[in-house]
Amino acid sequence: MIPQQQKPPLIWLNVILFTLTFAIATIGVPLYCYFYKLDLTLVIMTIVAFCYCGMSITAGYHRLWAHQSYQANCFLRLIFALGGAFALQNSILHWCSDHRVHHRHVDNNLKDPYSAKMGFFYSHIGWMLRQYQASRYHDYSNCIDLQQDPIVVWQHKYYLFLVAIMNIGIPVAIGVLLGNMWGAILFIGVLRLVLSHHTTFLINSLAHKWGSQPYTDRNTARDNGVIAWLTFGEGYHNYHHIFENDYRNGIRWWQFDPTKWLIKGCSLLGWTTNLKVTSADRIEKTRAKMEFIRLQYKLKTLPNNSVRLLQLQYEYEALISKISDYYQVKKRLIDLRQKKLVNNYESFEFMQQYESIRQKLKQQRRDWKYLVQQYTV
Repeated sequence: MIPQQQKPPLIWLNVILFTLTFAIATIGVPLYCYFYKLDLTLVIMTIVAFCYCGMSITAGYHRLWAHQSYQANCFLRLIFALGGAFALQNSILHWCSDHRVHHRHVDNNLKDPYSAKMGFFYSHIGWMLRQYQASRYHDYSNCIDLQQDPIVVWQHKYYLFLVAIMNIGIPVAIGVLLGNMWGAILFIGVLRLVLSHHTTFLINSLAHKWGSQPYTDRNTARDNGVIAWLTFGEGYHNYHHIFENDYRNGIRWWQFDPTKWLIKGCSLLGWTTNLKVTSADRIEKTRAKMEFIRLQYKLKTLPNNSVRLLQLQYEYEALISKISDYYQVKKRLIDLRQKKLVNNYESFEFMQQYESIRQKLKQQRRDWKYLVQQYTV
């Protein structure tokens, strides 16, 4: 950690904002619930506002603008831009600039704005309380592409005005509609903001501390299903840090990733296009490579390991080879189907070849899984 005398000046606006909103939420909400009957409509509106803020950050700021993992029409981009101002996490341009630096220099304490190696508090919120990287605060040279988006430029120019409209105007308007001004300000104004802040901040802090690393251990990012539930699907962070341009974070159907579902759902309406996905063979090979590296390291610590290491190398190379063969022939099959060049696939020699290769990969996966389990128990 940085010695006290070397720490840069505090950003008092952020210190006051985070401290005051957190104090009001943690003290005011319990007191309100004690003295007043909680209105179900108010609770629903708070949840809706919280989800709007969260998804504007995950689907908008993060996956759309920071990583360009898909494209969105003007209407959806405007909705996300307003939601980002509502979430009060800086402008699109500034947020994305920080995030791109984070990915490029992840865990580098001198360059990563919220390096997890600086400690949990620092990566969660501490990095915003002091002028740690003031020299590049207004350097958006890594976001030249975003400066071509008129909505990004507009939101950046009028950010403070939009923040006021969204964070004061919306709670007040809902308070008037519900006839409960103070309740709306407390829940939709303050509680929603605190929850939005700290669930997002968990991605920078807890998602780099708690979970598994099935794809890479070259950085601190972790996959964690629990964090995914708190962050609209952003918890599969180990996957994201190695496949950052994939519009998905949770790639399995059972993994909780509402941001992915939103983007995919909007594509059915024509609101999103060019959804980028990482090829299945690349994902499987990356995961297998990580298992291979871990097993190889473990076997090297055991006595008389030469035969085991040779077996491990053989099985790994066989798996990679069969993965390549299978996905190559599967791609050809998809192309044939799209071109409608085959009708009854079972009558073709090609389908026999495809099925043979698929079965060989299936068996090799079993062998590899058995080998991994044998040395990880």
